[in-house]
Amino acid sequence: MTTATLDNAIYVSDKAKERVLSLMAEKNQTIEEGYFLRVSVVGGGCSGLSYKMDFDKENKPTDQVFEHNGIKVVTDLKSFLYLVNTTLEFSDGLNGKGFFFNNPNASRTCACGESFAV
Repeated sequence: MTTATLDNAIYVSDKAKERVLSLMAEKNQTIEEGYFLRVSVVGGGCSGLSYKMDFDKENKPTDQVFEHNGIKVVTDLKSFLYLVNTTLEFSDGLNGKGFFFNNPNASRTCACGESFAV
């Protein structure tokens, strides 16, 4: 397991932080109990790659670990290659509600925002 600095990391916006903490509370999971946000990239979606998010508390040997804005974000090494310098955002506006990734590595995204290509 590698803990990285804030250069070349995965970032969490203030709104995303609030929503992550709210969802953890709904599931009776806390940061103090060792839970974190696991983010990964999987094949699929209309643009070829999709984001996946879960709560977890089990680290794997090749995990890349980041902490930003009070949220611990963990990803596998392969996914990190697609997620470097990405910011997890949350929108609750009229154009849709939910998490989305502001990913500078994506060359295109689909209309729904759930998949991307590099």
